[in-house]
Amino acid sequence: METTRHFVATVYVVSDGRVALHEHSKLDMWLPAGGHVDRDELPHEAALRETREELGLDVDLVAPQEAIESETVRSIPQPQHFLLEDINVTAEGEVGHQHVDFIFYGRADSRDIEPGPGEQPADDWEWFAPEDLRGRSDELPSDVVEVGQRAIEAVREA
Repeated sequence: METTRHFVATVYVVSDGRVALHEHSKLDMWLPAGGHVDRDELPHEAALRETREELGLDVDLVAPQEAIESETVRSIPQPQHFLLEDINVTAEGEVGHQHVDFIFYGRADSRDIEPGPGEQPADDWEWFAPEDLRGRSDELPSDVVEVGQRAIEAVREA
């Protein structure tokens, strides 16, 4: 059976040494902001759009960007990580589909979350310090704990 893959973009939004996570209603797990890359979008554009929609925040991406340009090419902001994620895994271990995830880090000047229409309410979001991530590792996916800590450190150093 052929595996269907979707391109998605995720942003670990950091403000004052804490990262924003919410318990995703469909996937029933704690995750950062993110979603599918639209057909007319580049990954970093989708990351910024999803952050605006879900958190109501404009962020500065902490993303390397090469200085390669010519008449036909230009560099775009690079994600910090590329992850391949199995989605809708059955009890028999069959994968429903996969996400090719462009993971970005973003710096926010505010923690005032104001989700757009149709998004999860602001009360569903929490700001996690590194010790919160480690202390709740029993309920947070291990990759979210690790990448969340890396995002906090990267934003602090940027």
